[in-house]
Amino acid sequence: MPELKLGRLPKVGVARLTIALPEPLKEELDQYAAEHSRLYEPVETAALIPHMLEAFLRSDRGWRSRKAKTGRARQRGASLPASGTIRSD
Repeated sequence: MPELKLGRLPKVGVARLTIALPEPLKEELDQYAAEHSRLYEPVETAALIPHMLEAFLRSDRGWRSRKAKTGRARQRGASLPASGTIRSD
């Protein structure tokens, strides 16, 4: 049987966020959590959502490209001239 895209869950710190979901999406997430629990270890639906969002962000090429450009711009801005003046590009 094929593995799920979302594999075993890592242990990480958490921040709380409350969201509202359409009922069909909640039902599908519950079904996914049940299958994930069957393949790996028991897990609640809510525990899967952050990992799904992280996987989505990692797979979004447009987001990764924009994030990389922003990071490069910040690096350029961090290297100020020795006089402490801000240059305008």
